[in-house]
Amino acid sequence: MSSRVHACEHTVGVAAPAGVVYGMLADAARWPVFLPSVVHVERLDFDGVQERLRMWELADETGAGNPGNPGNADADADADADADAGAGAGAGVGVGGVLGGRVGSWYARRVLHPDVRAVVFEQEDAVWPGSVTSGVWSVRPAGETECVLGLRQERGLAVAAADGAGARREAEADVHRRLAQVRRAAGRWEQWDELLLSFEDRVRIEGPAELVYDFLYRIGDWPGRVPHVERTGVCEDVPGIQVVSLDTCAAPGGRTVSTRAVRLCFPHAGRIVYKETLTPELVAAHSGEWSLLPDASGVTVVAAHQVMLRQEAVAPVLGAGTGLLEARDHVRAWLSRASTETLGLAKWHAESTVRRLR
Repeated sequence: MSSRVHACEHTVGVAAPAGVVYGMLADAARWPVFLPSVVHVERLDFDGVQERLRMWELADETGAGNPGNPGNADADADADADADAGAGAGAGVGVGGVLGGRVGSWYARRVLHPDVRAVVFEQEDAVWPGSVTSGVWSVRPAGETECVLGLRQERGLAVAAADGAGARREAEADVHRRLAQVRRAAGRWEQWDELLLSFEDRVRIEGPAELVYDFLYRIGDWPGRVPHVERTGVCEDVPGIQVVSLDTCAAPGGRTVSTRAVRLCFPHAGRIVYKETLTPELVAAHSGEWSLLPDASGVTVVAAHQVMLRQEAVAPVLGAGTGLLEARDHVRAWLSRASTETLGLAKWHAESTVRRLR
C-alpha cells in the first residue's frame, strides 16, 4: 500500500445569487431536504464560526462511485441528478466520498467565512477509511442572480498502486458531481418559499417512553398494527440503521403509494430520524423525525416533517389549474394524517400495556 494526496479544483456557474448559494452550503442541517445523498446531519458543536458535524450519507446506487469520464463529469452529474429527481430524490451533494450504495457516517469540522462566502472543511473520508478529505467551497458573485461555485478537495488516498489511477478519476468525478448537484438544487431558489414546508404533530401519551419508542422502532410490525401500512420490508445490517420499503394507502383516495427510506435509530436519545429515498409523485424530498420528550408522568411524541414539493407533478396529480398552495395543503394533510394515526396507535399500545400490567 502507498499513500498519496490528490488535489482537484473545479468551478461551475449557478443561476442563483451568491448569498443564496453560500447560505445553502452553510446550513448543513437542511441538506437532507435539498440533497438526496445526505440522510441526516447533526451539529455537535458551533461557536458561530467553527462547527463540528456528524453526517450520514447514502450513495446514489445508479451512478455514484463510478469514476466515469472526468471530461464529461458535469454531464454525468446532471444525468445522475435527473435520475435521482425521477426517483423522488431531488439533487444531492455532500462533503465527502460516496459509499457505493451503503449508508455511512463520519465527522466533519467546518469553518464558515460569510464575509468571503467560503466554507473550509476537513473530514474522515467515506470511501477510503483512515484517509482525510479537506477542502473549501467558495462562492463568487457573477451578477445579481448568478454566481460561480467552486470546490477544491484534497484527498489522502491510501490505496494500492494499481488502484491509484482509478481513485484519482473517482475523486475528480466526485467534485464535478457535487458541483453539478448544488447547481441544480440552488437553481430553484426563487420558488423555495412555495416548494418547502415544515410542520409537526404532537401526541401526549400517559405511558413509558420505552414502550412508545419500541412501537416506532419495530416498523416491520406496522402492517398488522397501523391500518394505512399495507406492507413493509426492513433491512438492518448495521444496528440502528434501517433501510425500509413501505406500501401505504394513506394518500387521498386510498390508492397504494410505495416509498423507501433510511431510518437512523437513537434509542438512548429517544429519536428516530429518516430520509425518504423514493417518494410519492408530489414530493421531491421528505425527511423527518420521531422524537420523544419524557416527563414525570409520561411522554410527548413529536412527528416532524420537512418536505420539498415537486412542482412539475402538481398538475398531473391534482389536476390542471391546481396551484402550489393547494398542493402544500394536500401534502401536509396526508402526511399529517398518516403520522397522527401512527402516533395514536403508539399511544394505545403504550397506555394499554400499562393498564394490563397494573
